[in-house]
This record gives sequence, C-alpha cells and structure tokens, in this order.
Amino acid sequence: MTDLSAFSLAGRRILVTGANTGIGQGIAVSVARAGGAVVGVGRSSMDDTAGKIAAIGGTFTAARCDLADHKAAQAMLDAVWQEGPLDGLVNNAGIIRRGDAIDFSEADWDDVMDLNLKSLFFLSQAFAHHALAEPGRRGKIVNIASVLSFQGGIKVASYTAAKHGVLGVTRLLGCEWAAKGINVNAIAPGYIETNNTEALRADPDRSAAILGRIPAGRWGEPDDIGDAAVFLLARASDYMHGAVVPVDGGWLAR
Repeated sequence: MTDLSAFSLAGRRILVTGANTGIGQGIAVSVARAGGAVVGVGRSSMDDTAGKIAAIGGTFTAARCDLADHKAAQAMLDAVWQEGPLDGLVNNAGIIRRGDAIDFSEADWDDVMDLNLKSLFFLSQAFAHHALAEPGRRGKIVNIASVLSFQGGIKVASYTAAKHGVLGVTRLLGCEWAAKGINVNAIAPGYIETNNTEALRADPDRSAAILGRIPAGRWGEPDDIGDAAVFLLARASDYMHGAVVPVDGGWLAR
C-alpha cells in the first residue's frame, strides 16, 4: 500500500517566488493543498493567490520583494527565516524578453539573467546558509527550468541562456549539498498557459505549430507544474538530487 504521508507537506513551510500568477501561483496552491504553509514572494500583489489558498483552507503569507536585486532577495529570505524556519524553496520567478539575436539588447540580456539565474543562485545560497546552520535540518530546493534548458528556441536568447544555466546550477548544487541534507532538483515545464506564453498563444500560426508537436494535445496548466513541485518538496523524493523532471506533455520525447 502506498504511504500517502510521503507525499504530504503537512507541517512544512515553503517559500515560492513569483507566486502572484501563472506557474508560481499554481505551485503555491498545490503546496497549500498538500498541507504546506506557503510564503509567496513577488513584487506585485498576491491577493489573488491568497484568496485561492484561503478558499481551500490553506495558509499563505505574502512577502514583497524585487527579486532582480539579489541582495534584497537575500535580505528578504533572512527576514522570512527569522519568523520561522523554511523547509523548502521554489525558485520560480522569471521573465522573458523576445527579439532577434542580431538586435538583442544588453538591457534585455541583463534583466533576464539577473532574475532568472543570478537571483536563483543567491537565494539558494541564502537558504542553504540557514539550513546548514541547524544540525539535522533537511531542506528541499526546487528550481523551475524549462524545455529551453535542452533546446535553443527562437528569439529568446537571454531566456534560453538563463534556463540552460538553471539546469547546470541545479546539478552543481545537487552534487554539493546532497550529503548535507539539502535536495536540489528542477522541473522543466513545457508550454504552459501563463503570461509568459500569452504572445505565443495569441499567434494562430505559432500556437498551432506548438500544439501540433505536443503529444498530449494541449497546453499545460499551472497545476500540472504545481503537483510535480509538491512531489519534489515531499519526503517521496528524498533520494533525488540534481534531477530535472520534464512536465511538458511529451514535448521533449517527440
């Protein structure tokens, strides 16, 4: 018989970045549904996420922060930890900039790299500093990578570079911290219905081309990623380190 408690997050406190909408909101709701207390982080209002979690009887606390400023992000995590230890960190916050590589600007490169990769690394570092300072404490870090961690994509130079970096950092930290009680793994979402994919879904030709390649025959939903994140935050994944789990409707298998 399956031990369902291995998939429970009851009694665990999980910080989710970019929790105001899209994949981050889906992760936050899934964590709450699994019994975890959610600390949602973002620079805009998270009232909608708070309402969804309240509706299922969950616990949600909002922490406002501009995560592109990695020093501010570290300070935010330190402040959250002072209110109570964290058991998990989900590095989800991210942005995308589109443009031909020949014309791509330095600002669009830096903006994406600072939030999608640099902040992810230093938030993970701050989490580990706290977790390793408490003997016997375990911790789980889940990074949100992408199918573009494995592919080139089109017109998203900085996003592709950052997501390749997320894959590498996940493996590196997985190796360094596995024996110290911290699991570091990642999810590689495919094409999910979020703000980041709105332009693609609004383009009939591009949307049809994408759907035509997805074996599942549909765009993913934030909950698809949220439920995978619960698994990587729960005891069921204790022997996973440096793994990247595609949740893409079969996109990479095609």
